[in-house]
Amino acid sequence: MFKVHAVASHRLPELLRVMPKAELHIHIEGSLEPELIFALAKRNGVQLPYADVAALRSAYAFTNLQSFLDLYYAGASVLLHEQDFYDMAWAYFEKAAADHVVRAELFFDPQTHTARGVPIAAVIEGLSRACHDAQTRLNISADLILCFLRHLPEADALATLEAALPWRAHFIGVGLDSSEVGNPPEKFSRVFAKARALGLHVVAHAGEEGPPAYIWSALQDLQVERIDHGVQAIHDAALMAHLVQHQTPLTVCPLSNLKLCVVDQLSDHNLGQMLEAGVCVTINSDDPAYFGGYLNDNYLQTFAALHLDAQSAYKLAANSIEASFATEDQKHHWMHELKACFQGFSEWD
Repeated sequence: MFKVHAVASHRLPELLRVMPKAELHIHIEGSLEPELIFALAKRNGVQLPYADVAALRSAYAFTNLQSFLDLYYAGASVLLHEQDFYDMAWAYFEKAAADHVVRAELFFDPQTHTARGVPIAAVIEGLSRACHDAQTRLNISADLILCFLRHLPEADALATLEAALPWRAHFIGVGLDSSEVGNPPEKFSRVFAKARALGLHVVAHAGEEGPPAYIWSALQDLQVERIDHGVQAIHDAALMAHLVQHQTPLTVCPLSNLKLCVVDQLSDHNLGQMLEAGVCVTINSDDPAYFGGYLNDNYLQTFAALHLDAQSAYKLAANSIEASFATEDQKHHWMHELKACFQGFSEWD
């Protein structure tokens, strides 16, 4: 067992910034910054319903998940060609490199784009090329997870999976996102069964705004390996016990929860409670362009609000690495780097 030594409070932010970490819950369309949206709109001749970058930023006052999604889909309208998807992903990877992200598993929503007539090839090939370049140029290991939009029928999800199969080598798993309430996981049992049969990893959003029952359904009906969000699990003691026993990872997104009013203030967030209870929680950015921060922003603000310490930092970073779908050799290498990072800080103190 690696012993984590205390780190002086004034040095903890620097440790959070430089420690190696994985990001397991990032919607790549949600990394589209207003400046890039306008640049792509100009390049592609798309007329936006906003006068300028400042007007677009001022629209980022969400009251709930649906009001965010309406804006999110409007922003995605500028993505038309393979290079657009590459540019979007590359902009994220540059920020991830600055945050010392060693592993990123990117969610993407093909239905958002194919519904607008964008070929699925442009989506996958652009994103996949950026993932390859992230490895060779930034030393970030990256893979894609294809997500189904849960407010649409399961038949649409099945058709999307079928359409993506010629690019099966370019994505490692499937997920489930968009409007949660009223769209329980079991609605997608067949497409997830097909994905599992294809050897794909399976994850699903559950328990963000929806009840603990949605988390149970994701675990039992969809047989997911990770729960995305999952913060409502705290309200079900049996579920909490199950998550601890099976060490099912939760990809928690604190600044997203704050922005979408899942919590009133960051100091109310239950991440610390779940970590203390032994749940395998991780910190992620979700849709960083919209929710006020990339991965290090989430760490820094959450630690300040919840008064977490170096032990928590090590556990969260280690959880993110171990919960990733990277190879065991990669995980071993990053865990060695993580321990060396913490050892260096303890020696300096």
